[in-house]
Amino acid sequence: MGRNRIILSGGGTGGHIYPAISIANELKSRDNNSEILFVGARDKMEMKIVPKYGFKILGLWISGFNRGKIFNNLLFPVKLLVSVFQSIILIKKFKPDVVVGTGGYASGPTLYIANLFNIPTLIQEQNSYPGITNKILSKRVNTVCVAYRNLDKFFPKDKLVLTGNPVRSSISSNADYFDKGISHFKLDSNKKTLLVIGGSLGSREINKSIYSIIDYLKYLNLQLIWQCGKLYYDQYKSIVDSENIKLVDFLDEINLAFSVSDFIISRAGASSVSELSIIGKPVIFIPSPNVAEDHQLKNAQAIVENDAAILVEEKNLEKDLKKKINMLNSSSELRNKLSKNIKKLAFVNATNDIVNEIKKIMI
Repeated sequence: MGRNRIILSGGGTGGHIYPAISIANELKSRDNNSEILFVGARDKMEMKIVPKYGFKILGLWISGFNRGKIFNNLLFPVKLLVSVFQSIILIKKFKPDVVVGTGGYASGPTLYIANLFNIPTLIQEQNSYPGITNKILSKRVNTVCVAYRNLDKFFPKDKLVLTGNPVRSSISSNADYFDKGISHFKLDSNKKTLLVIGGSLGSREINKSIYSIIDYLKYLNLQLIWQCGKLYYDQYKSIVDSENIKLVDFLDEINLAFSVSDFIISRAGASSVSELSIIGKPVIFIPSPNVAEDHQLKNAQAIVENDAAILVEEKNLEKDLKKKINMLNSSSELRNKLSKNIKKLAFVNATNDIVNEIKKIMI
């Protein structure tokens, strides 16, 4: 029997790339002879990230439709047509047994052509509100793996499988790392700790809000681990001077930060929501308003509806953030309730379950 040949297509953001990498790693761990090819969008971040994990990637000449700058869309039809022909060539040459899409520009033409060639296909949809590409593709694919319930209003019900989102293998409940985390961040183990995660690049609005309430956080006797992002680190490093504030541009030791935090402020991207559900700490979600279909707000709302997190919209930061932090800080009952409820929404075996679904449909 020959080796399994698998195409994984996903990119544009880390939320599409890292689930695909997690799936690829699980496939490799089950069958090291599997031949895995990633397909991304030329000049996008996946072209640099994927090779670091030991996988080959090809780039299509494709980009999304820019709703804000119509002039930038003049080449869109040409790029779409070229990417379709590129997909035909690579699929005929690679001869995959299955094609998996995790979202992003390149997954559209790749899965579309795979369907035309009657190659089994699977979509892994991370968000509670799917994008237009996956909605269209779902009509032809074999299986749609989702992370939220009640998505049959967007996808064919008979194709849906509730699996959750793949997360980094290092993510787990982190009680064992508490002492190591206290030492690493030089914290006081007798004080409560607030962890703020604004994404790898950082969030200007979250950073502004946190800076504006630093004195209030001191008044509450809170310690702060503040991941401000690479774009903002130099700006805040020069004006934040307190032993209670640990300012970092990026959290390499994310497990240690999770382990010492009593509650967390985070964006509501699909990967963040999935990881925080597994971690099981109380969370204040501040969704980014600058994303397609406002999907981060919808992700957060899906958690809040289960009484499992607190939502503060970016437009209400000045009005609501201090109040919500004080609520969490002052009520152990609220913290325990949110922690208990968000753990119920976690899918700890998501990657394994998705690969099981891939195996079911392979030629």
